[in-house]
Parts: sequence; structure tokens; C-alpha cells
Amino acid sequence: MDFDLESLVNVEQSFYDEGYKDGFAHGRIHGLIEGRALGREKGFEMWEELGFYEGFALMWKSILEAQGRREDRAANNIRHLLDLIFQFPRMNPSASEPSELDIPKLFRQIRSRYKVLCATLGAKPTLRAGGSSSPTGDVDDLGGTQESHSADGKNQVWQIDKPARGEGLSF
Repeated sequence: MDFDLESLVNVEQSFYDEGYKDGFAHGRIHGLIEGRALGREKGFEMWEELGFYEGFALMWKSILEAQGRREDRAANNIRHLLDLIFQFPRMNPSASEPSELDIPKLFRQIRSRYKVLCATLGAKPTLRAGGSSSPTGDVDDLGGTQESHSADGKNQVWQIDKPARGEGLSF
């Protein structure tokens, strides 16, 4: 009987190498799946916040234009905020070609410009990331209050006061 003693010497290393290859392939598959899910979630949160800033700026832009205040400090801050928002990439820059764009830096600049705009307008800045509000109406990290909850548990962005008896809406 021919017995190869050399193969027994490397048996532990061969099992280790085979297990490493299997584990690496399994981790790669699950890492890609989890990475994509996390990327979608974080991307949605970022765009939700950017959409809030853009809507806020566009609303105040139309209010200031209606008042004829197109060239004051608030209008200038609105233009700068909208310019920064429009610089934000609309698709994944790493998927197409390498980009020198620093997304976290641009996002910090947008947040800062939003806070400056709020200070100029005399509004309290609020930062509401997706579903992260506190039911107690606590003050968030930007100094603004977060939305409150109604009696049925739904989020309310604006506090709605019930009209006094007999003060209904008239059309």
C-alpha cells in the first residue's frame, strides 16, 4: 500500500485554506447585499433631508419674491443654499467615473447654509432624519424642536390648534 505521508503534513493547512475560501465567498455575497441595503437607507435619509432644505428654501424664496425682497440677505442665502443643493450628485459618482467631490463636506456646507438662512429669517432650524423624531417634542441637535404627535400617534409637523367654539372655517 502506497501511503503519501507528505499530504498528511499539510492536511490542517488545506482544511484552513478551503474554509477560508468558502467563508470569504459567503461573506462577499452577504456583504454586498447588506451594503446595498445600508446604502439605500442612508441615501434615502440624505435625500429626505436635502428635500426638506430645498422645499424650505423654495418656500421662503417665493415668499420673499411676493414681498418684493429679491436682493436682501435672506434671498442671497437662499440662492447659495439652492446652489449647494443643486451641486449634490443625483447618481452614485463612484459607479460612473471617479470623482473628486467630497460628499460629506458638501453635506456639511448645506447644513451650515441652512442654519445661516434660518438665523437670517428668524426661524428655528430643525433637522429631521427619517423617523428619528422623539415623541416628547425634545430639542434636537440643531436647537430646533422636533415634531409632536397627535392623540392617534401620527406625526404632526405643524402644531394645529383647534378653533374656539363657533369659529369654524368660512368659505
